[in-house]
Amino acid sequence: MNSTPLWLSSLTLAAAGGWCAATMFAGPATSREPRFPQLTMDQLDEKQRPLGEQIMKVSSVGIGGPYNPMIRSPVLGQRLFDLFYYLRWETSVPARLNEFAILVIARQWRSQVEWFAHAPIAAKAGLSPALIAELKTNKRPATMSEEEAVVYDFVTELTTTKTVADETYVRAKKVFNDQQIVDLTAVAGNYVMVAMLLAMAEETVPPGREEPFKPGEP
Repeated sequence: MNSTPLWLSSLTLAAAGGWCAATMFAGPATSREPRFPQLTMDQLDEKQRPLGEQIMKVSSVGIGGPYNPMIRSPVLGQRLFDLFYYLRWETSVPARLNEFAILVIARQWRSQVEWFAHAPIAAKAGLSPALIAELKTNKRPATMSEEEAVVYDFVTELTTTKTVADETYVRAKKVFNDQQIVDLTAVAGNYVMVAMLLAMAEETVPPGREEPFKPGEP
């Protein structure tokens, strides 16, 4: 029997099945104009196009999601893209744990696009569907490996209490080296910034897809 939750199956299909075209994203479902109308590649100017081409090579959302607002500031956008590239594909933190950290931030911010994009990536990287489902309900997952528990507690403490307790840091040192601790901190901070960009720009999931977090849910 397939124990994968239906919401995660649909997200995995979305990621694999191609919502990477930039035009898949739209503004909020309201009568007013979107804050940042979705750009397409043929709309980019000479300063934006080189960045757009780089984004299209690696992004599952094309130039949608956070890329849609940030490409409006192409110099900043390029710097951020280089940071994203390291924190996604070159980081010293194993992919499963890196994606878990991203999901912790996405859940804290109830970031619809962040969760929609990264839940299937986390599952593909080996994070348990049951763990992902429990985190989605805004609970500390009951069953985690030692490394996963360290990631959850380290990121949660840092972002909610603005510090890392000595006990938590000692636990982190048992499973991560210095570079990994620095990279874990950076990925958490980076995806807070991504969540802020998405919230400010009111970016949404692709048309026809359900938002992961429903009104009234914690």
